[in-house]
Amino acid sequence: MGVLGAVSAVIDRINDTVGRGIRWLSLLLVGVTTFDVVMRYVFRTSFVFVQELEWHIFAVLFLVAAGYAHLKGDHVRVDIIYARLVPQKRALVDLVCGLLFLFPTCFLLVMTAIPFVVSSLSVLEGSPDPGGLPARYLLKMAIPAGFLLLGLQGVSELVKNFAAVRGGKAGA
Repeated sequence: MGVLGAVSAVIDRINDTVGRGIRWLSLLLVGVTTFDVVMRYVFRTSFVFVQELEWHIFAVLFLVAAGYAHLKGDHVRVDIIYARLVPQKRALVDLVCGLLFLFPTCFLLVMTAIPFVVSSLSVLEGSPDPGGLPARYLLKMAIPAGFLLLGLQGVSELVKNFAAVRGGKAGA
C-alpha cells in the first residue's frame, strides 16, 4: 500500500498515543467521583464544580478515546454474523459500514459541532450554575476533536480493510 500504509500507520500512532494518554482520565474520574461521594454521604455537603468536573472528565474521556477504541477493535459491533465470517469478508463488512455509516456520521458531527464550539468560544461560555466550572467551551471543543480522531481512525481502518479485501492482511 506504500503511502496509504504509511498514512494509516501515522493515524494509528496518533490514536494510540492519545488513547494511552487519555486513559489516565479514568483514574482521575474515579478519584473525583470518590471525593464527591464521600463529601455527600459522610459530610452531607456537595460542590457544583465537583459534579460538573465528573461529567466533564467523563465526556472528554469517551469522546477523545473513541478513535483509540476503534483502533483496538473495542467498539460496539453485532457479532452474531460477523464473528462467523472469514477475515476477508469481515474486512468487506467493515469497509462498507465505514463508508456508509462511520464517515458520514463523523463528518456530520464535526461540521455541526464547529459552529456550536465557535459560539461558545465567542462568549467564553462557562457554567450557568453558581460555583460551576468556567471555560465550558473547552469541553465543547472535545466534540469535534473526538469525532475527528474517530474519523481519522476510520481512514486508517479503511486502508487496512481495503488491503484485506484485496487479499492482504486484515485490518481490524
